[in-house]
Amino acid sequence: MSRFAPLPPDIYDRMTGLEILQAMVRGEMPGAPIAQALNFSLVEVDHGRAVFAGEPTADYLNPHGSVHGGWAAAVMDSALGCAVHTTLALGEKYTTVEMKVNYLRPIFPGKPGRLICEGKVINRGRTLALSEARLVDLEGRVYAHGTETCMIFPKA
Repeated sequence: MSRFAPLPPDIYDRMTGLEILQAMVRGEMPGAPIAQALNFSLVEVDHGRAVFAGEPTADYLNPHGSVHGGWAAAVMDSALGCAVHTTLALGEKYTTVEMKVNYLRPIFPGKPGRLICEGKVINRGRTLALSEARLVDLEGRVYAHGTETCMIFPKA
């Protein structure tokens, strides 16, 4: 099994969302290919909560010399979406409908270093879920804050 690969299409019929992500954290399921490309990983999950950690490199610089906001947005989207993913029952799937990010501090390679993004579900309804996340350094300084709305698809 590759360390990074898309999930098997039938996995949602065999495992809940939380079970899938717990298996990823344990290394029993592959991580998302984007996590490899952008140097971040899923490090912790609970029901309604997902934590990612990563460290941007010079590969992600914008023309101004800071880390492109898309790196932070990708990490946040992962934490926000996976927090919702942990609430999925057998056969359910989801997709992002809307995402909002506020950038509060610039990010530079090596400064602040490793960043942590914790996503939490604020509300999970039958067809919509709302989550929020913060991207922080190891001292707890907030670099970005965001929210996401996801649509839940029932078992077909």
